[in-house]
Formats: sequence, C-alpha cells, structure tokens
Amino acid sequence: MKKINNIIFPLIFVSIILFSWEVLIPYFQVPDFILPKFSKILVALWEQKEILYTHSLTTLGEAVLGLSISVVIGILCAFSIYSWKNVGKTLYPIIIFSQTIPIIALSPIMVMWFGYSIWSKVAVVILFCFFPIVVSTLDGLNSVDKDLEDVLKALGGSKTKIFMKLHMRSVLPNFLSSFKIAATYSIAGASIGEWLGADKGLGMYVKRVAGMLQSDSVFAGVLVLSFLGLLLFSIGIILEKILLRYRKEIKESNYEIKKI
Repeated sequence: MKKINNIIFPLIFVSIILFSWEVLIPYFQVPDFILPKFSKILVALWEQKEILYTHSLTTLGEAVLGLSISVVIGILCAFSIYSWKNVGKTLYPIIIFSQTIPIIALSPIMVMWFGYSIWSKVAVVILFCFFPIVVSTLDGLNSVDKDLEDVLKALGGSKTKIFMKLHMRSVLPNFLSSFKIAATYSIAGASIGEWLGADKGLGMYVKRVAGMLQSDSVFAGVLVLSFLGLLLFSIGIILEKILLRYRKEIKESNYEIKKI
C-alpha cells in the first residue's frame, strides 16, 4: 500500500500541474511564442521524434563519456589527496579554485582548444561532474574509523582486505550519492557545450528552434533533456541498490541480535 501511495500522490500532483497549464494558458491569453499549451509541446515532440531521437543520442553519448572520465578522474584525485598529504595540499586548492570560475565562461575556451568535435563537449561535462565526485569520495575516505583500522591492522589484516572491508564500505555511499548528482549535471554540461558550438545534439537543436521562436519545439527539446537526466539518475539509483545491498544485510543481522 505504501509503494502505491508513493506513486499515486506524485502522479496526482503532476496531473494537476499539467491540467492547470493546459487550461490557464488560453484563459489568460498567453501567446504561444512565450508559453505554449502542453498539448502543443506533445504534438511537437511527436512530429519531431526522429530528429529529437538522433540529437538525443549525440547528447547522451557525450554525457556518458564525460561522466565516465569524471568518475575516473574524481576517484584518482580523491585517493591521491587522501593517501599523500603533500599532494592534497597542492591538488585540493586547485580543484576548489577550478569551481570558482563559472563553467559557462570556460566553455568557449574548450571549443577553442578542441574545436567542434565531441571532445569540447566532453571537456565541459568533466568540468561539471568531477568536483562532486572528488569531494564526496574524499569525505567518505576521511570518515573511516581510524581506531577500527588500527585494530584490523593489529589483527594481521592486509592492506587490500582492510581497504575492501572498511574503506570501500565507507566510501561507496558517498561516491554513489555524488554519482547521482554528477549524472544529472552531465546532461547540462553536454547541452551547454553544444549550445556554444556543435553541429548536432539537443543543445544545438534547442538553440536553433529558439532562434526561430518555435517555443513548442524548445520545450520538447527541454523535456527530452530532462528525460535523459532522469535516465542517468536512475542508473545511479540502480547501482546504489546493488552495491549497497550489504547495508540491508547488516540491519537484518543487528535486528536478529537484538531479538536474542
């Protein structure tokens, strides 16, 4: 019953918003070029489904590639900062400084360096995504119980076993949370990169139809971008359920101990 309620109430809320959108737009005589009715957006979505599908594959490919590279860079940076203090003193301030510069201001530089190839968009995605992964993974490493780590070392545990049993369990929840954030950022990064310079992709598509004041097509492109963001976010949720299954096992074992 609880799962049904979790689905029904959000659906009712979204339905009310969409119904109000559909009814209030003509009632207040809002021009279509400012905000079209939702039904017109759905019509544009259907009529241009093939074009949107082609552009969405490009944007999704850029986002996934950039996100994958961000995960590798983020994990390597976090472990380097945690393992070597001198590296941390040098690298961490640089990482923080990189986020003080508006990424949209760096996007044209990426286009200048990499041209209109896929790598200019991938570079923008990396700028968006690697920071939360570095910070969250590093927080997970720093939250490891040092006393427990010393006990495991005293009991003869190898570095590999201690890392897998202790560090990984501490890092995984933080990393997966940051992955879900970065997954949604990746679509935004790819679309911004396309907006500034590309011959295909949803960012370029939205920019083009916006220039022609086709607001229904603009909203259709935005809906597809939102769907792609939700898709990558859902992958993060699935990974979280698979990789954090041990949490449920720990809770069940603790419950059994309390019963005894």
